[in-house]
Amino acid sequence: MPELKYEVTKELGILSESARGWTKELNYVSWNDRDARLDLREWAPNHERMGKGMTLSQEEARKLRDILNNLAL
Repeated sequence: MPELKYEVTKELGILSESARGWTKELNYVSWNDRDARLDLREWAPNHERMGKGMTLSQEEARKLRDILNNLAL
């Protein structure tokens, strides 16, 4: 399997932190030298490892924002 290349280009915020020190974060991340996308996942300290997560295009992020804005939280 080829090596996965990533770069956190902009840190937007931390949503939570686990007892083991991993943080659930919203960031812009470039995967394999592609344009950075909005990314939500758990990260080990210093971003040396990551858990499963998801990336969103700008359009997907706008749709998600609209859905969340319509929720009574």
